[in-house]
Amino acid sequence: MEKTLKQQPINLIKVVLFGPESTGKTTLSGQLARHYNTVWTPEYAREYLQDKWNNERKTCEQSDLIPIAKGQIGLENELAKKADKVLICDTDLLETKVYSEEYYGGFVDPKLDEAAVENSYDMYFLTYIDTPWEEDDLRDRPEQRLEMFQAFENALKKYNRPYVLLKGDKETRLRKAVAVIDELLSKKENLYSFSDTLTDVDMHFMHQSPDAPNYDL
Repeated sequence: MEKTLKQQPINLIKVVLFGPESTGKTTLSGQLARHYNTVWTPEYAREYLQDKWNNERKTCEQSDLIPIAKGQIGLENELAKKADKVLICDTDLLETKVYSEEYYGGFVDPKLDEAAVENSYDMYFLTYIDTPWEEDDLRDRPEQRLEMFQAFENALKKYNRPYVLLKGDKETRLRKAVAVIDELLSKKENLYSFSDTLTDVDMHFMHQSPDAPNYDL
């Protein structure tokens, strides 16, 4: 597998928010990160494609998918070093692969295809479409939400990924996700914790200095 598409080894619980656009993934990512006092990996494609739209008035093209995938894994690998036992991922390369298949007639770059299948996570949270559609510059296909949801669920089943379906309001989804993560935490030992790498001097600086670095990113 190409190195820039490969996860770096680290002993963390990694969970993925997975599903169609406008189904609450980013909101829940932030909620979970706050609950576990850890970090979450944003969706690199959002910033990449928003910049492309702002600068060129162009939407996503096939040629964008590998740069997006590399940016996503780069973010994940970097933020994993700042996580505390759990890393919340707003997306993963399997999601990028599904979008590629759905938008480009089944096409997936072989490098993306390999990385999407080989990279692994402890749990996927599949977000259902019972949330209001929120339009922006990048989102499209509001009339095909069920079709897209089915494509995502089919991918999880095809590649035998562990997943839990999340429905309902924000509080309901959060409670269910927390219960699942707590169970995962109870079964895995010696998890990496960024806070354990800090020295007493670091901790003193963080609490005393108004200009302390933001370790929560």
